[in-house]
Amino acid sequence: MSLSYAHILRRPLVTERSTQLKKLNKFVFEVAPEATKGQIREVVEGAFNVDVVGVNTMRVPGKLRRRGQRTGYQSEWKKAIVTLKKGQDIKYAEPQG
Repeated sequence: MSLSYAHILRRPLVTERSTQLKKLNKFVFEVAPEATKGQIREVVEGAFNVDVVGVNTMRVPGKLRRRGQRTGYQSEWKKAIVTLKKGQDIKYAEPQG
């Protein structure tokens, strides 16, 4: 099954931890749950014109949520930590100015 760039790479994750990982040339993205490491590598290399050294993925389980007496679960999702070749960078959440 062939997935489009927009479907595989959903959004960058900008958190304290992902900001610290930038110093190690690692960037964190939310990706489609059915995306493979190879597909993620191809999409990042094509979209940002960089060389990917490694891709680590993990599934984040859905959390139990309550609203009044009703309970339910958030959907589980998948994130990818992409390691780039030394000296390369992805600019996606930099302040303008």
